[in-house]
Parts: sequence; C-alpha cells; structure tokens
Amino acid sequence: MSQLSVTIITYNEEARIEACLNSIQWVDEIIILDSGSSDNTVEICERYTPHIFVTEWPGFGKQKNRAIKKANSDWILSIDADEQISEELKEEIQQAIKDSHINGFYIPRLSYYCGQPMHHSGWWPDYVPRLFRSGKGTFDEAIIHERLHIEGATKKLQHPIIHHSFPDMESVLKKVNQYSSLNAEKLHSQGRSSSLFKAIGKGLWAFIRTYIIQAGFLDGARGFMLAVSNAEGTYYKYIKLYLLSKNGPPS
Repeated sequence: MSQLSVTIITYNEEARIEACLNSIQWVDEIIILDSGSSDNTVEICERYTPHIFVTEWPGFGKQKNRAIKKANSDWILSIDADEQISEELKEEIQQAIKDSHINGFYIPRLSYYCGQPMHHSGWWPDYVPRLFRSGKGTFDEAIIHERLHIEGATKKLQHPIIHHSFPDMESVLKKVNQYSSLNAEKLHSQGRSSSLFKAIGKGLWAFIRTYIIQAGFLDGARGFMLAVSNAEGTYYKYIKLYLLSKNGPPS
C-alpha cells in the first residue's frame, strides 16, 4: 500500500500551523523544515511530528526541495502552513495515489481574502501541482512564485486545498510589500527595467484584469478590495524595479 509524506516549510507560523497540521493527521509522515522561527511554531509542530528540521533560508524553491528530500514515503504532498486539506480532498488523495500510471496531480486551491472564499478574480480554480510520486517532482529555484515540475503523466483532482492566504488587511499590506520587493528583485536579475509610466500602466491594468476581465465584481466588496491590492502590488513591483534599475540594490 502506498504511503504519503506531507512537507511544509515554516517561519513564524504559530497563528496558522496548527489548523494545517490538524488537517493532515491521517498521513504517514509529516516533514517540517523551519527557517529559524522566533515564535512558537516549532513547539506547536513538535506535538504533531518528530520530523522537524531547522535551517537557514535560501529561498522558497530551494527550501521546498530540501524538505522533499527528507521525505521517506512513496508519495509526497507539498503544502504551505496557511493551507488545509478537507475531508473530501483527503479521501480523493487516498484513492489517487493508488494509480500506478500517474506521477503527479494538480489540485484546485480555494483561497480566502479577508475571511471570504474567492470564486472569481482570477483566483478560482487555481490548479497547483502539489501531489507527486517520490523522485518525480522538483521545485524550480525562483526566489518567489516557485513552481513544482512533475516528470511524467499528471491528472487533476476535484476537491480543493483550502488556502487562508490573507486573513486581514494587515496581512494583505505586509504581503504586498514583501512580494513586490521579491518580484522586483527577480525581474531585475533577469535584466528587466521599468519607469514611472510603466508602473502606473501595469497597476491600472492589474485592476482592470482582476475586477472586470476576471469578474472580480462577482466577489462583491472583497473582489474590489482584491483588485485594488493587486493593482497596488503591481505598481509597487514596477516602481521598485525602476528604482533598482536606476540606483541599484540597497547596500
């Protein structure tokens, strides 16, 4: 019978990690790779698994690859600390890993924005590759928006991962700042450049795409809020890229 390991990377996730761990108590092995949390993340994880490793932070892709190398099961499910596996998805996964002809599965992800599940706005269905046969999946080493690449045949599952990505506006603003910086650094390393007018145009387009083209208006007030935060994040990304191109990275 096939066994399943779950890998999670963590850093100061005491507010969300327990709900994540409670949703995966049925798996054969839980691997935690922590980046030196200063809160109670590690102590909480110790109540659920002995397989906890602490290491420095090399970037999202590299850290997730480190985690999957420590897994010992036939199959690996890589999830984040702000995600949960529903009972329906649990049953679907248990059935899916019995298929000897498939090396990996894409799972839809239902993300919450300030307490509301988003069924439009470009957020649904958000199929992500997360479940794969051991030895058949590797993350790229992008500093942000890392992607799992699965070797061989894949399928899609039906039931979603529950993703509590933005519980409140404080987390929205924090991620807008953090992710815009990382994305600007990524574009700068690729030799890309920007300008004030480009940043303004990209920001406006992000709002139009999210709210109108991707039907964010059907998500009500949260859809408008998300469109605005997407516009802000895009504007700041290209403004930061402009400043990097003009001034170079801060010393």
